[in-house]
Amino acid sequence: MKELGEYLKQTRISNGVSIEEAAEDNNLSISQLENIESGNVRAFKDVYKLKEYIKAYSKYLGLDPNDVSDEFNEFLFEHTSKISLDDILQAKKQLEEKEDKKIKSPYTKEYKKSINYRPILYILAGLIIIGVIVYITIMIFNKEPVHSEVLCGSREENYEFTN
Repeated sequence: MKELGEYLKQTRISNGVSIEEAAEDNNLSISQLENIESGNVRAFKDVYKLKEYIKAYSKYLGLDPNDVSDEFNEFLFEHTSKISLDDILQAKKQLEEKEDKKIKSPYTKEYKKSINYRPILYILAGLIIIGVIVYITIMIFNKEPVHSEVLCGSREENYEFTN
């Protein structure tokens, strides 16, 4: 990153632009621009924001922002690929220890909210019961009436009476 920052600085100087003018034109503070030109990545909290600053600054200087962005990506890859898994786990452990050392009071303690499922179960059970009742009543009222013809038969028999 120092090489990239130095390259940006040399380009700015060769263009005859002062650091104050460049900072003002890019809406950056002078210290931010100095940190970019010196390769001080740790001065920025957000690496993605830094990348955007570098792209905008390189475009301002008349350089190809994609080439400069690629250089910055290579730096990030080299820098992050050198971090071992043990270092990452150790940093995570230190962060957890730091969290445990915080003062805990009942006023600042975060409580995990538990969900009470009983009202939901009661509502579901009620809906099921209402559904069954509605279904039964619909079945009762939609039943077709039984016709006497069906029960007695539909044929008519005529009987003759003889004396």
